[in-house]
Amino acid sequence: MAVKTLGTGGSTGILYLDRRDFYIDPQVVKELWTDVAPFTTVLSNRETRSLNDPIFKMFEHRNPWVVQKIQLSGAVSDLLANGTAQDLPAVEATIGLEGGDGLNTTEYSSWAGLICEVWASGAVWNGAGGGDITGTSSKGSVLIREGSNSDFEICNLSGTDFDIAAHDWLVVIGNAHGEGTEAPEAWADELQVVYNSTQIFKTPLEITGTLLQASLRGESSELARLRSQKSMEHKMQKERAFLFGQRVGGTNLDQSGESFGDDGVDDGGGKKVRTTYGMVSALNKYGASSGDDQSVFTISEASYSYSDFVDDMEKVFQYVPDSGVKRAFCGSGALSYWSKMAGSEGMAGNSGWTVNLGDMKRDSLGFNYKVLETPHGVLQLIPTPALRGPYNGYMLVIEDGNMFHAQYRSPMFQANVKSDNAYDGVKDQYFSDEGIGISLIESHNLMKVTA
Repeated sequence: MAVKTLGTGGSTGILYLDRRDFYIDPQVVKELWTDVAPFTTVLSNRETRSLNDPIFKMFEHRNPWVVQKIQLSGAVSDLLANGTAQDLPAVEATIGLEGGDGLNTTEYSSWAGLICEVWASGAVWNGAGGGDITGTSSKGSVLIREGSNSDFEICNLSGTDFDIAAHDWLVVIGNAHGEGTEAPEAWADELQVVYNSTQIFKTPLEITGTLLQASLRGESSELARLRSQKSMEHKMQKERAFLFGQRVGGTNLDQSGESFGDDGVDDGGGKKVRTTYGMVSALNKYGASSGDDQSVFTISEASYSYSDFVDDMEKVFQYVPDSGVKRAFCGSGALSYWSKMAGSEGMAGNSGWTVNLGDMKRDSLGFNYKVLETPHGVLQLIPTPALRGPYNGYMLVIEDGNMFHAQYRSPMFQANVKSDNAYDGVKDQYFSDEGIGISLIESHNLMKVTA
């Protein structure tokens, strides 16, 4: 009789097909990702607010005293030294932070007594950078005083004559009033309103009663495996919505006057579908790509210099968090870029610079991160699986205090939702009605690394 071996019957015999056990750990299945939704994890652990309605409003306020300035439409020639008054030219449309200049533009009498520095119209006023103005020098200082018939005059405070050209700026540096005078005209601003919506998430799973009863390898219970998988899918779809979602009607984050309403789209069956506006989408639509409050930055791998890095980080950290640390959710391309900058051979060839990037650590919330030190603060770089494909080079920097997890109905696992007519099977569903609250868009940042 021929000797029987393990290979008897080849790959078609009973020994191979039915009797041999190839599974080292038949009840263990490896998953590709473990930390699938770090942004949602941070969002829900930072602050969750229960809502009374699926659409919601938020108040926000920008301090008017950060930068106060006036742009003039006319010129004043030969402004004489040491207090000689001349008529103040007409005021033209103001240009400043978020469409305002930090002064009342309807009650001009409140300007009386302001002391201002005069800067040429070509100057770049960088209120975020400690008040630096580049491109020209100050011409001098003036006092605004109220003249006859509510006209305004300006008095030169310096010891030399100078001219004011059309479109020059008066940048407020203080105020001064006469001895024995009454209180000047008061003015006050108002709060601003932004809004968003929650959206209904549903992630179902279903198996037959026969499959439920079966004894299986890999996972002994297919129902348990699908429940775990669909739980992760539900969380990942929330993550993408909180990052990339868009809302019909917008959010008014740019204070452009978008009208608040219960906006949505028809699902085809006459039911209204509400959606939430995600953080990346909000920055792409409402964030500024230049200026004092720049919040969207483009990093060109070929030309980005250390000088660019320092300037960008100055704006990222201009609203300094209490801890001096900001979370930055990174696509793999963005994380690779900073890793290359930190490596011994990874220098930007155009300027030969490196950054200090720490080792991978584990946050108490369960995700990995690295620490990037900048001249103005520390970034906690968090690998974010949802930032893939076209978002591979994105880095989203958030200000925790200006965002929250909006929850209209508590998330729930709804078991056995299909039971009519003695249905032979199990259908479950993960359900949630939630969104994201975003305010003060300039306090968040989006950096895009491009080749």
